[in-house]
Amino acid sequence: TYTRERFNQDGRIQPDQDMRTTIMGYEFRPQALEACIRRAWDKTGHVPIIVTENGIATSDDAERIEYVHGALDGVLNCIQDGIDIRGYTYWSLMDNFEWMYGYGPTFGIVAVDWKTQVRTPRPSASWLGRIARGNALLPRNA
Repeated sequence: TYTRERFNQDGRIQPDQDMRTTIMGYEFRPQALEACIRRAWDKTGHVPIIVTENGIATSDDAERIEYVHGALDGVLNCIQDGIDIRGYTYWSLMDNFEWMYGYGPTFGIVAVDWKTQVRTPRPSASWLGRIARGNALLPRNA
């Protein structure tokens, strides 16, 4: 889950003009993950959950950390409420090719220079690594 989408009788409703959006045009809604987990938990009769893909396409790594912190805060809320969450995987390790958008969106915690193929870890990679090693949500600036 990356965002939310709203629809009416005419189809998809575009985000409000003042709504913060990602470079793919999605609403910036890290809290969407918590809502999705809670819905899946309720609809499946409490089947354990593994979040297999959650992330943000942004050229601003501080924004990536802000988004993931918000998403993981929601995961933590769910765990504290007794929802059985077995894992979380960030999308994506490296910048990649997005089928509809090509190489433009940058989801990776590792930047890829497509001309040279050089890979450079972003600060978000270190931040997520510290969370994984400590098994605890850290402040965004840690």
